[in-house]
Amino acid sequence: MRIPLVDLQAQYQTIKEEVRAALDEVLADMELFIGPRTRAFEEAFAAYCGCRYGIGVSSGTDALTLALRACGIGPGDEVITVANTFIATIEAIAQVGARPVFVDIDPQTYTLDPAQVSAALTPRTRALLPVHLYGHPAEMEPLLAIARRAGLRVIEDASQAHGATYQGRRVGSLGDIGCFSLYYSKNLGAYGEAGICVTNDAALAERLRMLRDHGSRVRYHHELVGWNARLDELQAAVLLTKLRYLERWNAARQSHARFYSEQLRMAAAVLPVTRAWATHVYCYYVIQVEQRDQFRHLLEQAGISTGIHYPIPLHLQPACAYLGYQRGALPQTEACAARIVSLPMYPELTEQQLTYVVETINKSLTLCTPVSDR
Repeated sequence: MRIPLVDLQAQYQTIKEEVRAALDEVLADMELFIGPRTRAFEEAFAAYCGCRYGIGVSSGTDALTLALRACGIGPGDEVITVANTFIATIEAIAQVGARPVFVDIDPQTYTLDPAQVSAALTPRTRALLPVHLYGHPAEMEPLLAIARRAGLRVIEDASQAHGATYQGRRVGSLGDIGCFSLYYSKNLGAYGEAGICVTNDAALAERLRMLRDHGSRVRYHHELVGWNARLDELQAAVLLTKLRYLERWNAARQSHARFYSEQLRMAAAVLPVTRAWATHVYCYYVIQVEQRDQFRHLLEQAGISTGIHYPIPLHLQPACAYLGYQRGALPQTEACAARIVSLPMYPELTEQQLTYVVETINKSLTLCTPVSDR
């Protein structure tokens, strides 16, 4: 049996006719960007998140970059975030001329540890950028309290948490701007690249709309030096179609995660947790094991694909060497990065596939050293 980490073809087969019809409508109209499908998707996704405004953009990286620019973050400013995330989080900070400041994580949720933020504040700090990682929210209430006291902006990177909630509210709706990647493998993904920002601030929404479209409200009238970051109508049509299924797909992911956790609870692995204040939507189902390379090799031999999200924390990446961090600076981040493994996770996984995965893992882990208790 071959089981991929993600199976996009399996999902496509369930919605193929709807997607093709939606694309045909766009091609018949030939209104190809910032048209009726984009506006409909922006409105629908913003409402889904509990926000007043949605601003579709061309990628998740652009969503973060434009959010920082809309909030006035620029050269000389500092933005506090985490190092266990995709590099786009840091690229966005660097693109606006600001400096990332890393803090360590809660080792169970893999998200920014609020207890460490205050010590990282300086007079140059302008924003907090928590990442809702793997589908689990960051602990937002203490972060928002710190931001209020210090007069900081809060920009949420919710690129792996479409539909997750914190204290009953959708992620993305808690800070000043919520940023989502709509990359093709996400819980809600385009057929290529796309992204969206959501906000309840009318002024920020208007600034984001201008920034994504060369700084203009009216064509050929440019109020700002902007960006070419428009969401095209073909991707918007796909996303509008898929949005109708997001809750169903997230529920399937949660069901698969429960099965994994129940069947692996006696295994020599650290399993995901869900805090009482959160819902987890399992963009990835991440465990920790010792002898990770051996473990992954055994699964690969059995036809099961795995991933590592992410093997090298950003503070140790060559691209971030200019920031001056050394190994040991973020001990929890570094310890997790050495042991994390992502298991196959997508809504269309069958009971037979899930059973095969857990049976193979339980056999394989008997050959690996147990993870010590925390």
